[in-house]
Amino acid sequence: MRRSIFVLLILIATGPGFAAEEPVDLDAVTRIRDEGFHRSQVMDMAQHLTDHIGPRLTGSPQLKAANEWTLQKLEEIGLDGRLEAYDFDHGWSYQRSSLHMVAPQHQTLFALPEAWTPGTDGPVRGRAVRVKIESEEDFEKYRGQLQGAILLRDDVRVPEQIEGELFSRYSQQQLEDYELYEIPDERRGEWRARYRKMFEFWPKLAQFLIDEGVVAMLEVSSRDNGVVRVDRGGSQGMADFPAGVPALVVAAEQYNRLVRLVDDGVDVELEIDVATTFHRDDPHAYNTIADWNGTDLADEIVMVGGHLDSWHGGTGATDNGGNCTVVIEAVRILKAAGLQPRRTIRVAFWSGEEQGYKGSRAYVKEYVATRPEPTDPEQLALPESLRKRTWPIIPLAGHAKLSAYFNIDNGVGRIRGINTQENAAVRPIFEAWLEPLHDLGATTVAVRDTGGTDHQPFDWVGIPAFQFIQDDLDYMTRTHHAAIDTFDHLPREDMMQSAVVLATFLWHAANRDEMLPRKPIPQQPPEEREPTEQAEAPAKEHAPHGNH
Repeated sequence: MRRSIFVLLILIATGPGFAAEEPVDLDAVTRIRDEGFHRSQVMDMAQHLTDHIGPRLTGSPQLKAANEWTLQKLEEIGLDGRLEAYDFDHGWSYQRSSLHMVAPQHQTLFALPEAWTPGTDGPVRGRAVRVKIESEEDFEKYRGQLQGAILLRDDVRVPEQIEGELFSRYSQQQLEDYELYEIPDERRGEWRARYRKMFEFWPKLAQFLIDEGVVAMLEVSSRDNGVVRVDRGGSQGMADFPAGVPALVVAAEQYNRLVRLVDDGVDVELEIDVATTFHRDDPHAYNTIADWNGTDLADEIVMVGGHLDSWHGGTGATDNGGNCTVVIEAVRILKAAGLQPRRTIRVAFWSGEEQGYKGSRAYVKEYVATRPEPTDPEQLALPESLRKRTWPIIPLAGHAKLSAYFNIDNGVGRIRGINTQENAAVRPIFEAWLEPLHDLGATTVAVRDTGGTDHQPFDWVGIPAFQFIQDDLDYMTRTHHAAIDTFDHLPREDMMQSAVVLATFLWHAANRDEMLPRKPIPQQPPEEREPTEQAEAPAKEHAPHGNH
């Protein structure tokens, strides 16, 4: 009996299911840590990108400047780079924005225009009017009553964060819990139907507001304590989409006061002054792409990146400029440490992420895999991010040679681990790579399917694509898409740690004997599952209009 068990163990250990121990290059890890912690340049680069270049809305001159600056930095390090264009339409920027209550008292209100909203052509005044317009049926309630009005579109939003945690890191227990697999929610695909409804309603609402002579529209910030969180509105960068009237997002506490005054029958007069520019000279947006050519496996590629674009309220530091400089720093560390990868390391800084992963989608469609174009005219009329997926996936030449794509875009807290995107085969590999980084707090490998950023277009076509787990800090409570998303919220020690962890992952992925194991290429789900297909943005939803 004992002999049978012994033979069985030998068969298990030598059979096709046996995974040899993943080698870890501790000499390289030592060099990476030495360079990353003793000669870091990450904060200098982050300060230039955020303070000097500033906010980087897709299609704006600032984003093009950021494309060119990141290209220059990567070429200085020794990479061969280029800017790759894709169709976008037009950009937008604003030069000034002010909102004042002039009656019953004077008060300066904290507000910012939504992206792609039109300007006011100088200061204009209007009376504050409360409205609840959610469908075409609501138009008749207000027809003929809104001439010269500034609309308060939302109800009072009761502050939710005053008693909550505004700054957080993962505890050990939370990390252990995070490793437990979560069965996908059946409702995960419902966001697409919800946003499609909003997308299709907006042109009708925009025309109604113009026809009725509305001056402007105000919405409430989705953050408290004076934080103004703002993203898209107006034409959303699409030429055939109406801009409507000027739309601003107001600090919640001040917006709430306006609503209460109007509800109490007080005549509230507001003055608004917004100056904007639509950039239509170049119908393209750009991705920054740069290669560090490998040696004996140079035709195979390990990609790393994050999105370079941002919203316009702050300077796009935590979302996602800080992480872009972490990527540059990780590559610089490897170069400065005298390491030479076997595979080619390709850096990609995407634009259009905030508009539905437009830059990374364009790259995947050009080099990795395609899908058939929809035949339904209704689907073709929608932005790509709102369309149903088509089948089958058609791999291109680059599909077989792309070993992995690593993305970093969950705020700028230190890396605590990585999500495997339900790829169980990479779990022991990543655990081995993290072992010499445990003292830095990077310990967790979760077999989770996470979303909301640029690794997803790669994952959807069967490429091993991963998003790192990062401490949240004050990302989702305060800085995400907010006016305070600035250099001041970039923690030096966290960004240094992230660069070291990222450099370690890049080095091992580029130098292991085999490419990373893959999941099967996705297949069309059964008809009954289509309404609950994987959501494209469960973590950071990209709404087609408004900042909610």
